[in-house]
Amino acid sequence: VIGQNLKENPMKQLGFFIDLTKCTGCGTCTIACKDAHDLEVGRHFRKVLEAQSGSWRQDRATGAWHQDVRAYYISMACNHCADPACVKVCPTKAHYKRSEDGLVVIDPLKCIGCGMCAAACPYEAPQLDKKARKMTKCDGCLERLEKGLQPICVESCPQRALEFGPIDELRKKHGDLAQIAPLPAADQTKPSLVIRPPKN
Repeated sequence: VIGQNLKENPMKQLGFFIDLTKCTGCGTCTIACKDAHDLEVGRHFRKVLEAQSGSWRQDRATGAWHQDVRAYYISMACNHCADPACVKVCPTKAHYKRSEDGLVVIDPLKCIGCGMCAAACPYEAPQLDKKARKMTKCDGCLERLEKGLQPICVESCPQRALEFGPIDELRKKHGDLAQIAPLPAADQTKPSLVIRPPKN
């Protein structure tokens, strides 16, 4: 559906929604992405981060232990930012935002593999393909979108914790939270991202 809409009704900006109340940190999205893009060990377009906080304390009077420990997982890839740092620093203009859907992509013919994009991106999205000596990253599974399919990470998630589509629709449906620890401040690059925080 998404891919068909791209041809018939160009969208301003596509993006991801991540539901942290559903994500179990299983890594299926990461493995599915690596498999679909034939990525070698060490290179990944999507990764799962773990955030932890809280501590244990002992009640001196009773000896009982109390805790407020909590943790959650965040499935993270390129966020196809409205103000992408990678595009700003690319010396050859290999990084650019597609006008039809706002996806940030890399032109391999222009990329020299310098890594400036990787150093600038606060989400560590660009990854070096050592064999080709080119920078690579999530493109929203552009080939799948053009066939009317969802990105492989979204389709593979067993908990249905990921959604992909027009960011304005995702924000209407799920709110506009785009940052949570350990992610950087959203105002740095204005990511096309919506996050549902964990319950606790």
